[in-house]
Amino acid sequence: MKLLLRWAALALSFWIATALIPGIDIKGGVTTYLWVALLFGLLNATLGSFLKLLTLPAVILTLGLFLVVVNAAILELVARWSDKLDVTNFWSAVLAALVISIVTRLVSGAAKKALPL
Repeated sequence: MKLLLRWAALALSFWIATALIPGIDIKGGVTTYLWVALLFGLLNATLGSFLKLLTLPAVILTLGLFLVVVNAAILELVARWSDKLDVTNFWSAVLAALVISIVTRLVSGAAKKALPL
């Protein structure tokens, strides 16, 4: 149940990021947002963990802000692998990664308080 809730929160955060950031576009409906969220989640869990370990000194020096750059790189990779997601430039990806991180954290935290699983 927690996994489905996180997946829905990530899909919602992608929707909000595409609404707020002009350089990010997802072509499709709800299922496309779920697909992009699934692909981003899988890449973030596998490749993202490895990248975060490799860039640990930069993450420590920037007090965690470099994690936004790592998430932006994963977002760019998802855009290359999926024809449904378009990212125009790196700064759009950085802003979108920041929005996605904040919204996912807020929605997951609110859901955790509302539904103690």
